[in-house]
Amino acid sequence: MAQRDIAIIGGGPAGLMAAEVLATAGYTVTVYEQMPTVGRKFLLAGKSGLNITHSEDFAQFAQRFGASSPKLQQALEDFTPDDIRAWAAGLGTETFVGTSGRVFPTAMKASPLLRAWLRRLETQGVRIKTRHRWLGFDPDGHRFHTPEGEIMVQPDAALLALGGASWPRLGSDGTWTEILAEKHISVSPLKPANCGFDVAWSEPFRQRFSGEPVKSVAATSTAGRFQGEFVISRHGIEGSLVYAHSAALRDQLEQEGHAALILDLAPGRDASRLARDLARQDAKASFANRLRKGAGIDGVKAAVIRETHRQANMLSPDALAHLIKTLPIPLLRPRPIEEAISSAGGIAWSELTGDYMLKTSPGLFVAGEMVDWEAPTGGYLLTACLAMGRTAAKGIDSWFSRR
Repeated sequence: MAQRDIAIIGGGPAGLMAAEVLATAGYTVTVYEQMPTVGRKFLLAGKSGLNITHSEDFAQFAQRFGASSPKLQQALEDFTPDDIRAWAAGLGTETFVGTSGRVFPTAMKASPLLRAWLRRLETQGVRIKTRHRWLGFDPDGHRFHTPEGEIMVQPDAALLALGGASWPRLGSDGTWTEILAEKHISVSPLKPANCGFDVAWSEPFRQRFSGEPVKSVAATSTAGRFQGEFVISRHGIEGSLVYAHSAALRDQLEQEGHAALILDLAPGRDASRLARDLARQDAKASFANRLRKGAGIDGVKAAVIRETHRQANMLSPDALAHLIKTLPIPLLRPRPIEEAISSAGGIAWSELTGDYMLKTSPGLFVAGEMVDWEAPTGGYLLTACLAMGRTAAKGIDSWFSRR
């Protein structure tokens, strides 16, 4: 078995996890990465505190992947969030649970974990070849562009872990979709996930409030109702609360041509109480004072009301209370996929076996964001990528055992 040579194409979390599992099993493993170093997106994601997984009940955790949840269930069961915390601890990275239930390294950085991981892989004999860009298939193997020119490698099995199309400057540029399409492999178009949206802000509003956080609000879409905060951007809206709704809003825009994020600017008070408090205000007072004294709303929240409903100052207390509780923010389009935290779309599940081998290409496996699934932020993305890399690696091992 030690003579079996495995090519891991892509040096992100899914690829590196597969390399670790296969090297532990005694295979000869080479990781090919087009960038100068591996794990670049992993490092950027951890620049302000790596959200490695989530502590919520596993049954709920496993349902966070939408329509793909059943397809990912087994991989997640085989490498649970608790297993990920234990794996990180084995690399010298202790973790803690934040107030939101998200799990972070105590050091709040990705770099110590990645350095320790790479040291382990080196000790296991994993070879990492950087600046090797995958060009596609050769009749007998895989072609790569390298600083020394084009080469061809002939592994006994291979795993593609090339990522989606978000943050292409870090390596995930989605160019593999054209290569696979030429092999008649079904690939759903890559789309932005966990993304911001364009809004038709007026220029005065944009100049005054771009970069301002909108805190302590709730937002509703077909995805449900969530509480948190978001940020006004030059182009529209972005931030964690928006990302929680982004898949539903993106799909609604695509299917219906229009969508709005519905805001509750005063989630601590119901509409009837707001109406009473607003009715008590002096009708001769300015609109700003009535909002501030009657609803506790000022600053950017008050500006959003005026921006999206220009006649709000003319509304009755009941109508204004209703607007405050259900303020629609009409959306134009998602922000470009290059700006998104992650991407949706990818290789159709129907093309894969249960352990992520391409049905039409025996010995060729895929893992991570190349496959057609998506998840919200909160540790779900990274957990699924690690779990898929592990499952694909075990699939490679099983494939050799069956031959």
